[in-house]
Amino acid sequence: MKTPSTLPTRRSAVKTLAGAAVLAATAGLLAACSPDKAQFKSIDLTGADYAQGFTLADHNGQVRTLKDFSGKVVVVFFGFTQCPDVCPTSMAELAQVKQQLGPDGDKLQAIFITVDPERDTPELLKAYMGNFDPAFLALRPTMAQLPEVAKDFKVYYKKVDGKTPGSYTMDHSAGSYVFDGKGRIRLYNRYGSGVESLASDIRLLLKGA
Repeated sequence: MKTPSTLPTRRSAVKTLAGAAVLAATAGLLAACSPDKAQFKSIDLTGADYAQGFTLADHNGQVRTLKDFSGKVVVVFFGFTQCPDVCPTSMAELAQVKQQLGPDGDKLQAIFITVDPERDTPELLKAYMGNFDPAFLALRPTMAQLPEVAKDFKVYYKKVDGKTPGSYTMDHSAGSYVFDGKGRIRLYNRYGSGVESLASDIRLLLKGA
C-alpha cells in the first residue's frame, strides 16, 4: 500500500522528468532553428581590423584592388620567385585546390605579392605565375609600397645577404590570407595545412559561410 508520504515524491519525480523532456525538446527546436557556425579548418579572422586589401600593380601593369575580384574567393600569399621551397609549394597547392573545386575553380583567385620587387620584374612574375596557373596574378609593390602593405597584412620579411650582392634571399611569413566574395578578410591558412583543408574552407565560403 502506498503511503501518503511517498506520493508527492513520485509526483515530483514525474514533473521533473516531464519538465526535462520539455526543455530537451525546446533546446532541440532552438538548435534546429539556429544556423550552425561554419567549422573552418583555417584560423578564422572574420572581423579583423588588418589585411583589409591592397592597391598594387599586377604583372601586366594593371593596378588591382579586391573589388576587381568581387564574387570570388581570393587567396593572398606573400613570397618571391627565387624562393627554393615554401613559395613554389604554396602556389602548386593553390593550383591543386583550384582543380579540386571543379566547376567552382574559376571562383578562386590566387594572388602572389612579391616581397622582392628589386629582382622580381613584371616579366619574371608573369612567367612564374604561368608555371602554376595562367589565371593566377602576381602583384609587385614598389620598394616604397612594400613596407606599408606588409605592415597592413602583419607579414614579416627580411633581406638576408648572400655571398654576392645579387645572391641574397628573403625570409618571410609563409601563410595565406583568404577573402570571401565580398572582399572581407575571413581566414588565415597556415603553411603546411594541405590542399584538402584549404579546399574545404573555400567551399564553405563559396556557399556563403
